[in-house]
Amino acid sequence: MDISTQLTIRAIRARGLNVALDRPVETASGVMKATPLVLVDMETQEGITGHSYVRCYTPVALQPLVRLITNLEELLIGEVAAPVPLEQKLQRHFRLLGPQGLTGIAMAGIDMALWDARARACGVPLVTLLGGVPRPIPAYASLRTMSPEGAAAEAEELLALGFRAIKVKIGRGDLAQDLATIRAMRGAVGNEVKLMVDYNQSLSVAEAMERVRVLDEEQLYWIEEPTQADDFQGHATIKATAQTAIQLGENWWGPHDMAKSIAAQASDYVMLDVMKLGGVTGWLRAAALAESAGLLASSHTFPEFSVHLLAVTPTCHWLEYLDHAGPILRESIRIKDGYALIPDCPGNGLEWNEDILQRWLV
Repeated sequence: MDISTQLTIRAIRARGLNVALDRPVETASGVMKATPLVLVDMETQEGITGHSYVRCYTPVALQPLVRLITNLEELLIGEVAAPVPLEQKLQRHFRLLGPQGLTGIAMAGIDMALWDARARACGVPLVTLLGGVPRPIPAYASLRTMSPEGAAAEAEELLALGFRAIKVKIGRGDLAQDLATIRAMRGAVGNEVKLMVDYNQSLSVAEAMERVRVLDEEQLYWIEEPTQADDFQGHATIKATAQTAIQLGENWWGPHDMAKSIAAQASDYVMLDVMKLGGVTGWLRAAALAESAGLLASSHTFPEFSVHLLAVTPTCHWLEYLDHAGPILRESIRIKDGYALIPDCPGNGLEWNEDILQRWLV
């Protein structure tokens, strides 16, 4: 089957899972002991099925998101699986409700599955369908532990996989606690490993400026989301006084939010989340914005999709390695010598391990 062949949507299936984490993810906002995922399977009349998954962060939203995606099936059955016309139809459908939150996540999940189906139909990896060439993508390890001792121990484990860049979450306590974690990490990984920190929006602008002045002495690679994600002017104020690079972007709802952030000069780097940006279609637009602004672009989670998308992103920077879906996949994304590898198979490489995932079905 070649790229000119049309695919027609026959069915869309959504399943909710609350996948227990063997190591909980600690953040400034709380601890995540499980990751709520919705698996999306788009079946076509031509016998090709595309796969994707999305996250809703809290089990409270899991069943509403499953129902929302399932309800969209009736709207889309019989439609040609073409990204832009389908996106336009969904945008019109949700115009009065708004394309953020669960509606945005649902649309992104469908778009991601659609692109996977197209790549499978052509018999090529997603990166190839998008005009790129499979290549290793530099990856950093995103830690799940915040305490000084725990973070240092986890970092040492990940160094064994060849990572030369590691990120730790801070901001749950005062500045002294931030410094204790950072210095424990530095003691564990040495000076040659790049060290990033993530505040997960936990500070006011004034608090952030106060802490960043001290953190500027710690030789950090970037400081991520020090204040509220949609406070672009606040981030711009922090950035203007910081010597360390400011990272922002994982909570942009679509390329339009990214454009606002760029206009405000809110960050030194950008972080792209394929789900919140609007799927593969939204990411491609965001990558063009990053190129136009000359901003290095990293990914936020979803490594199975991000590794393909970063390979066609002109300002490709880092892939975030935080493996949420690994337990329910036949094969997790591979890391070798600190690089993420693109699977040599049609589509995005997602294949569900049906026997394993049954235990977490909601």
